[in-house]
Amino acid sequence: QIQLAESGGGLVQAGGSLRLSCAASGRASLGYAMGWFRQGPGKEREFVSGISWFGDTDYADSVKGRFTISRDNAKNTLYLQMNSLKPEDTAVYYCAASRPSGTRVFSLSADYDYWGQGTQVTVSS
Repeated sequence: QIQLAESGGGLVQAGGSLRLSCAASGRASLGYAMGWFRQGPGKEREFVSGISWFGDTDYADSVKGRFTISRDNAKNTLYLQMNSLKPEDTAVYYCAASRPSGTRVFSLSADYDYWGQGTQVTVSS
């Protein structure tokens, strides 16, 4: 079992930046992929970005060039640097982790086994 805890959400003006963190604890296995998803008001949960154990990354088109995902395996921590934020980025952001997956990066929520409780990001216009 892996427990995930997000932090770093908040209220920011359009054009601003935030950095989300996700700390993994528990019986974390080596080699697990991680990702960020978000769910805006009245919307379904959607993929934002994913990263393999070895650092391979994937991004949703809507955030490419603005968001950067990274991880520190020694600290069991996942990050999401969000720049040039837009009002449409407003959502609850969730951290997710998979079972060991090598170099694979997942973009489907069904590929993830563990989820955090989410952190609210609100971007004002």
